Amino acid sequence: MKNRLTKIIKDMLRSVGELFYLWKDTLRYGFKRPYELRSLLAQMEELGVNSLSIVIISCFFVGMVMAVQVAYSEANFAGRVMVGIGVGVAITKEFGPLLTALLAGGRVSAGITSVLGSMTVTEQVDAIRLLGASPAKKLVFPRVFAAVLMFPLLTAVADFMGILGGLVVSLVDIKMGFTTYVSQVERAVSLSDFFGGIMKSVFFAFFASLIGCYYGLKVEGGAEGVGDATTRSVVATSVCVMVVDYFLTKLLVIF
Repeated sequence: MKNRLTKIIKDMLRSVGELFYLWKDTLRYGFKRPYELRSLLAQMEELGVNSLSIVIISCFFVGMVMAVQVAYSEANFAGRVMVGIGVGVAITKEFGPLLTALLAGGRVSAGITSVLGSMTVTEQVDAIRLLGASPAKKLVFPRVFAAVLMFPLLTAVADFMGILGGLVVSLVDIKMGFTTYVSQVERAVSLSDFFGGIMKSVFFAFFASLIGCYYGLKVEGGAEGVGDATTRSVVATSVCVMVVDYFLTKLLVIF
């Protein structure tokens, strides 16, 4: 048991070190000419635009569920009149960026790992190295940079859809007026809350995309190895997002 735990810790530390060097190479080569603008735009569409539907649908219904929970968790009038406050604060501070990271981030990480993993096992990545180019520049940088650009936009959409879901429940179920709900949200949610969630999404995007690239470039064993790496990538991304979310939340509370 002790040897197994030691091996797990060593593997984790080695992975963290390799992730750091991958990011260092990405920064070193990514901003050098020629710029990969076409690849960047393609990845922005793949990682951002194509993740829009899952974010819209999921966050809309999460907002509806939160509104019901706030309204009916207290068997008195107070719960119903605070729906806008509860939904607005929870969505913008936490659930908007977190759900975006878990849903879109899982999709992004899995997609990146499967694509790069297939390129690795078919020796396309080795061919890039033989041509004197850097995989970090050609493959990693466009994906990481595209995710960092698109996740804040997805998070803003998630915030809007979550608050909209709460509004629908307020109008249809709780019979709260539109003006009342909107005024509660405006009064409860500050710009610092909104931009704090946006800042979180930048870190989530960075780790989700970098982890996906890391596992994709380390694939071994053919198609089976690609599937295994994809699973590991999604699990690692989910765990990393939750850990980073805790520390970012503590940091935002302090400052």
